[in-house]
Amino acid sequence: MGAGSLTAVETVTAFLKRAHVGHQLVNFATEFMVPEALAAARELDACFKATGKLVGPLHGIPISVKEHVGFKGRICHSGYTAWIDNVAKEDALILRLLRQAGAVFHVRTNEPQSMMHIDCSNCIYGTTVNPHNRNLTPGGSSGGEGASIGLRCAALGIGTDIGGSVRVPAAFCGAYGLRTTALRNPYKGVLLAGTGQESIRCVISPLANSVRDINLFQQALLDKEPWGEETSLVPLPWKKIEALQPHQITIGVIWDDELIHPHPPVLRALEYAVAKLRRSGIKVVDFAPFDHQEGWEIISALYFPDAAKTQRDLLAQGGEPIAFLTEWAFSVARPEPISVAENWELNVRRDAYRDAYHQIMKDRGVDFILCPAYIGAAATLGSGQYFHYTSIWNILDQPCVTFPTGLKVDPKLDIVDEQYKPRSKADKREYDKYIPERFAGAPIALQIVGKHFQDEEIVAATELVSKIVQASIQS
Repeated sequence: MGAGSLTAVETVTAFLKRAHVGHQLVNFATEFMVPEALAAARELDACFKATGKLVGPLHGIPISVKEHVGFKGRICHSGYTAWIDNVAKEDALILRLLRQAGAVFHVRTNEPQSMMHIDCSNCIYGTTVNPHNRNLTPGGSSGGEGASIGLRCAALGIGTDIGGSVRVPAAFCGAYGLRTTALRNPYKGVLLAGTGQESIRCVISPLANSVRDINLFQQALLDKEPWGEETSLVPLPWKKIEALQPHQITIGVIWDDELIHPHPPVLRALEYAVAKLRRSGIKVVDFAPFDHQEGWEIISALYFPDAAKTQRDLLAQGGEPIAFLTEWAFSVARPEPISVAENWELNVRRDAYRDAYHQIMKDRGVDFILCPAYIGAAATLGSGQYFHYTSIWNILDQPCVTFPTGLKVDPKLDIVDEQYKPRSKADKREYDKYIPERFAGAPIALQIVGKHFQDEEIVAATELVSKIVQASIQS
């Protein structure tokens, strides 16, 4: 658009058409904002014609937005029928700032009941399916966003993540998903049951089809200094980092979190990636996970400190039947509300765990961690339960990106390991879900993890790692 070869109206119209077709295929949208998007695009074109300059770095870029991110004057229900008549009084801060940078919002996207599924189905809009295979889920809770970006129905997407809700959909749908450190991006104006729970914070961050686009999103957003309005944010601008070179970094590999064993396609992708990275000159070492059971015990208690009473009350108020995955998510919490003293104790354990994990990375000389994004390439509809390959980094508050390896599930290569002996009932439950033919052709993603508040570094590392892994597939 800066060269004048495309107008904002042409660009937005093309993405609107694709989004309408894509929605008919996978049911990812909750609302199309056609008149508003085209009006915004016309304004941008008029400005460019008058000045010869772009409004900002996102001039005319169509962005899809997860439904519970508030738009002024529009219903915002977070997937709860009890909130079906709730109207946002103002735009979420992130929308206002991105609009100033030239972004155009054209479609809002689906989410699951309770927001705590790695699936995407609710009583209002039904089920969203995976753009690569309609028998698979696009993930959750930003499942509509995963499908939107996976189908190229938007140039960028906005999702939220408290346990993997940006990264899992990106992984399942063949896209990139960033989980920032908490308090980097503006969260004001997002509707979520249990607001005020701060022991484990939800973040808002982008999904994209390239690392370059993630970097562009973050730069455009943080250049607007959101901490000037949302004062709880850390006033940390987005740093420009020189491209990383292979000899500069050491990557530790987590092959298995020692709780739930990954499926064969994921292990193949890890082996493939490690071989390519080593050949490129990157130092790669094995990294034994540090007590991920402790991380799970802490985060599962902190997700629902009131034993999910807030969420259950909302579901009852709306007359909603509780879905299997909703009940399962609630069941991982403690059966009774935790006391203030217990919450304090969990916060102390959380901080001690963060410090210990960080020290172990330092002691082992590891700059980044490469690990699964999920136990498999994706989950079948309604079956995704285990998400601790992503939620572990939420409790640790470490930034991470899921990225496509370029590999896809091949039943001839990714055969079931009949010799594997599950270490627990949960491990057996998850391993038994792998039936190669069900996942044939599904993209396989991995996850790369950085250190607390080193968000720019993890994006730079993903740029290097993903290029090496993906380029080798084409060679």
